[in-house]
Amino acid sequence: MLSKRVIPCLDVRNGKLTKGIKFAGNVDIGDPVESARKYYEEGADEIVFYDITASAEARGIFLDVVEKVAANIFIPFSVGGGISSVQDMRDVLLAGAEKISINSAAVKNPSLITEGAEAFGSQAIVIGMDVLHVGASPEIPSGYEIVIHGGRKRMGLDALEWARTCERLGAGELCINSIDADGTQDGYELTLTKAIVDAVSIPVIASGGAGKPEHMYDAVTKGGASAALIASIVHYGEYTIRECKEYMAGRGAPMRMVW
Repeated sequence: MLSKRVIPCLDVRNGKLTKGIKFAGNVDIGDPVESARKYYEEGADEIVFYDITASAEARGIFLDVVEKVAANIFIPFSVGGGISSVQDMRDVLLAGAEKISINSAAVKNPSLITEGAEAFGSQAIVIGMDVLHVGASPEIPSGYEIVIHGGRKRMGLDALEWARTCERLGAGELCINSIDADGTQDGYELTLTKAIVDAVSIPVIASGGAGKPEHMYDAVTKGGASAALIASIVHYGEYTIRECKEYMAGRGAPMRMVW
């Protein structure tokens, strides 16, 4: 069985590490370069970097910050925010990332997924999905709707339908962020996670809501996710990456234990 991954997420605004709750009320909490280095040294399997206002502000990503993070870590590094073309993807990869995460741009232009996969390989294309629970309806049969621009714009698009479309178009991985659970530390949205895991055959990352290692264990067992994305619990020093992985391994989840 493949090892489950623990992936700290660095939300970056104006070059600073930031965190909010349910995509709102963000406050700056530190330096993304220092945090990335710390999490790498603690045993993180990957690092995810999101420039959270790039799409909404219609600008490119801060490549200088990407370069600084890449120079300080030696594990896979995924970058998202404001990426809307193959050239943007190339710029991010040349800045040191191994993977590109696209979200809003992919919803607005699905062909971008295929273009990126053909240019750089499916393994480099991660689709970020920001999902809001809205209740089942004829338009949204799963009850989960795709939202873009950092939670600002609902799209009338069913999350399960979009997940299947992304896989068909060439995505190599999906990162499922529950807006309802984001930053609450009450646990991942396991119903959503499991539904998407069952709908596709590519790896799925659970995101939004981790408050303790037990939540991460549930995401990769009950939810079936390949990885657990975390933020608040490590940003605020409640747990270290190592403590999270040791807990999960202790309960039988296959983990990469390298310090």
